[in-house]
Amino acid sequence: MSDAYLPYAPLNALKSVAPEIWIVDGPEIRMDYVAGLAIPFPTRMTIVRLPDGALWLHSPVAFDPALAADVMALGPVAFIIAPNTLHYWHTPDWIERFPQAHFFYAPGLETKAKRALPAGEKLGETPPPEWATTIDQTCIIGSLLNEVAFFHRPSRSLILTDLIENFEPSRVQSRFWRAAMRLFGAADPDGKAPFDMQMTFWRHRVELRRAVEKMIAWAPERIVIAHGRWYGKDGVAELRRAFRWAL
Repeated sequence: MSDAYLPYAPLNALKSVAPEIWIVDGPEIRMDYVAGLAIPFPTRMTIVRLPDGALWLHSPVAFDPALAADVMALGPVAFIIAPNTLHYWHTPDWIERFPQAHFFYAPGLETKAKRALPAGEKLGETPPPEWATTIDQTCIIGSLLNEVAFFHRPSRSLILTDLIENFEPSRVQSRFWRAAMRLFGAADPDGKAPFDMQMTFWRHRVELRRAVEKMIAWAPERIVIAHGRWYGKDGVAELRRAFRWAL
């Protein structure tokens, strides 16, 4: 099956975002939606090097031995993060390669995961002491999706997963998927949570607004996301735009 998106080449390569933070664009995946429809997604991992040199891996892409070697060159892998209840599939493969790493996961994943996961710690509103001095976090709980948003203080980088999706139409090779991304409300330059996902936060809108206000108060300079073009500047303005449906 051919890719639906023109890739963010090179894939499986470390790309610097700011001092001590990198992204890795991984291979495309397909996620089951409804009635046998599988939606294609480009993937992206974020890596932070903590002050003691330990690495923090957020939403790992498909495991690749050459990529793992490049990651090891940055430092020891200490933490592997499943940041929401959809982004967890590849974490066991990375933990198998780095058994010394500690696994942290979004609330609810323990009951929603469709793959056996290693023992780990559930994330909460307060960052654990292992990274509390460098990375802040907040939990967003919905009827379908639970996600933990992270803020890397030294680089002023907000790290999200599915709460903003920003697919570039020029990279979508299928006319059908271009139309679908626009219909779902997740197309650049107005990327955001897709409309169907927004609806699942209706019963949690007060808590969601509080979390968004916390993210805005962090005053991020940039926003790294898992799917589509990420935001290298104007982070606060992009947050207000992308979450206008929740504010």
